[in-house]
Amino acid sequence: MSTLRARTAIAGLGITPQGKVYGPSAIGFAVDAVRLALEDAGLHPQDVDGMLVNPGLTWGQAGQMASFALQQAMGLSDLRLSAAMSAGGATAGAMVMHAAQAIDAGMAEVVVCVFSDAPLKPPRNAGDKDASSSAYAFAGDLNAAYGAFGVNGLYALVARRHMHLYGTTGDQLGAIAVSQRAWAVDNPQAQFHGKPLTLAEYRASRFVTEPFHLFDCCLVSNGGVAVIVTSAERARQLRQPPVYLWGMGQGHPGGDPIETLSSGAPIAARTAFRMAGIERAQIDFCQLYDCYTFTVLVTLEDYGFCKKGEGGPFVDGGRIGPGGELPVNTGGGQLSSFYMWGMTPISEAVIQIRGQGGKRQVKKNDLGLVSGNGGVLSTHSTLIVSKHPS
Repeated sequence: MSTLRARTAIAGLGITPQGKVYGPSAIGFAVDAVRLALEDAGLHPQDVDGMLVNPGLTWGQAGQMASFALQQAMGLSDLRLSAAMSAGGATAGAMVMHAAQAIDAGMAEVVVCVFSDAPLKPPRNAGDKDASSSAYAFAGDLNAAYGAFGVNGLYALVARRHMHLYGTTGDQLGAIAVSQRAWAVDNPQAQFHGKPLTLAEYRASRFVTEPFHLFDCCLVSNGGVAVIVTSAERARQLRQPPVYLWGMGQGHPGGDPIETLSSGAPIAARTAFRMAGIERAQIDFCQLYDCYTFTVLVTLEDYGFCKKGEGGPFVDGGRIGPGGELPVNTGGGQLSSFYMWGMTPISEAVIQIRGQGGKRQVKKNDLGLVSGNGGVLSTHSTLIVSKHPS
């Protein structure tokens, strides 16, 4: 068992307003998120001596030195740890790991990890739909020449292969969308707060790229989220209940996901569970990266909650929704709450471990599993969090 187990904790959480929020720049959202996290923890800006930033796609040239840009924007000085990090949606988990390692090694004491983005633009004219940035529609290779623009089509190919091999159905993907929306209904920070979704409404929604309907695809959001990592000892002296980091790991499989139908979760999980010293059956809830409904399905398989190919039947019948035996993405996830890359699942895990979920609070919150996923199942991060110091 690694000595890193429970030696550090998340002590602060800052979530800005999310969704169609216009005005602040991506850096502005980051500043606001960090200030909210500091206030949440009962810390001051001068307490921060480490800053890790995952710049969204709208940081522009500032993204190349995002940590320095944010440090300047906040007027911070004398940092001992500073870096911009990028592993797609796995970055948030990787930042928390890097912060924990640095703190345990004595290289920093209070490390801020932050993601922000501002891809949505205000309507050009009255009645126009909100125009999102084209940053999420990147293309330019041979795939694009055949009509596969961006990641929607690439994930659709993997999902279609899963359906072909295992008989996974569209309604089973829809069951994930419906379950996560049921969680979002009781999340006041969710973009779909108070707006339930039925399977019939899911079926009636337009196709984005088959087999994905509109509600199979994550939201696009303006906003920022920050967490503060510090030593377990210091976290116990601060304002909020500590969220102890029991286990962590990364997995970057390489290869073609259409052939493997696997993410990096099996690799990351081996490291994280060994460090935490627990078994999968001890996990009370999961906060899984959900760029698509299919990502949730394949990740559940890859963590071993069900066998490969059995993800469809596993999610059917409300098993992962409110009242189900395995609560998954209890804030609504990126499908129904907000899309802050890997910070969405981390932020909800913090809320659940603290017992601050309100109407959506899970009954048992001793141990939570958090995943991050980048590329097309290309990068992966795992965190195991707990309310207990041992």
